[in-house]
Amino acid sequence: MYPDFSYIAHAILGTQPDNWLSMIKTFGFMLAIAFIVSAVVYYHELKRKSKEGFFQSAKVTVTEGEPASMSDILSNALVGLLLFGKGVYAVQHFDVFKHDPAPIILSTKLHWQAGLFGAVFFAVLTWWDAHRKRKNPPVSKEVTVWPHDRISEITIWAAVGGIVGAKVFDLFDNWQAFLRDPIGSLTSGGGLAFFGGLLLGFVAVVVYLRHHKIPFWPSADAVAPALTAGYGVGRIGCQMAGDGDWGIVNNNPKPDILSFLPDWMWAYRYPHNVLDITYTEPLNPNVPMPDCSWEYCMQLAQPVYPTPFYETLMMAVVFAILWPLRKRITIPGMLFFIYLALIAIERFLIEKIRVNVVHKVMGIQLTQAEIISIVLFLISVAGGIYVWKTNKAAGGRQ
Repeated sequence: MYPDFSYIAHAILGTQPDNWLSMIKTFGFMLAIAFIVSAVVYYHELKRKSKEGFFQSAKVTVTEGEPASMSDILSNALVGLLLFGKGVYAVQHFDVFKHDPAPIILSTKLHWQAGLFGAVFFAVLTWWDAHRKRKNPPVSKEVTVWPHDRISEITIWAAVGGIVGAKVFDLFDNWQAFLRDPIGSLTSGGGLAFFGGLLLGFVAVVVYLRHHKIPFWPSADAVAPALTAGYGVGRIGCQMAGDGDWGIVNNNPKPDILSFLPDWMWAYRYPHNVLDITYTEPLNPNVPMPDCSWEYCMQLAQPVYPTPFYETLMMAVVFAILWPLRKRITIPGMLFFIYLALIAIERFLIEKIRVNVVHKVMGIQLTQAEIISIVLFLISVAGGIYVWKTNKAAGGRQ
């Protein structure tokens, strides 16, 4: 496994792990790439739908040459405080930071003298830059803005809502661990539930769309392939880092029909996984790797199904279905509900070979993801019928 970039460099160049590249965590990096991929696909689809007449442009007044506002100065001062304060603190505690940056980044820990310097520096820089560009009097003009021009803001809203939702839903599945160490659970870089991220990320984007009066159904259709692509890329990070999203024990021999594939695609012990000594599953705990003296020296006692890899492949299939359909389906909202149905089926199936917390629902044992998958599938069917009837009653495309 490649818990951080120092392990990737070791695999390619033969360098010793646990160097300065350790601060770049593979999972976090791939999560960032996943958001970028989703944003690129979403931008492409919003722009295409704008050309097809689904969206109208908005006029926004922009004023040039004004002095820096107090909110701009204070917000940039806060950026300087965090950037300098946490940066110097991370350097001073590099051995801790390179192992797990999240507890430092997401806590109140910082070097206060460096932070105050950064705050003053950024505040002065903000004032000076606005003063340098001042005009007397300031000039106001109207600019045309389309939904795809707002992709940066939409992505930020989706990212914040998605990460908060993923963390909150994971806490429900690991409530006892949260009660034992609330701060550690909240600041840990691990523990993210996909459906929680999807739900709150979706809610955050809906709030943004309503605020800017952007039509919902065409936007939802545009986001379907974007979410699929982003999720597939994100699961690559889970596989490379070994973040615990693996499957159940798989001691079965690899079928002859799959003999041409590498063994890790069938069963894998996730050596050097990021969970390290924190993973204590009774039936398949992390055990020390022989002759390993690196930062991450644990692997599973028994091989498991590499479910993150399987989900990446399944998302590629879902994307291959949605991409051609996006131009053929003309009913607003229908593509989005097809997407919901496909990811509900995909996640329900993968849960059958995946390690997860089980809940009892009316005497039936189901995981959180299975419960949400069933609900999402029912929503997709009801929603598909609703938009079809609504579109038919309206006499065509709305």
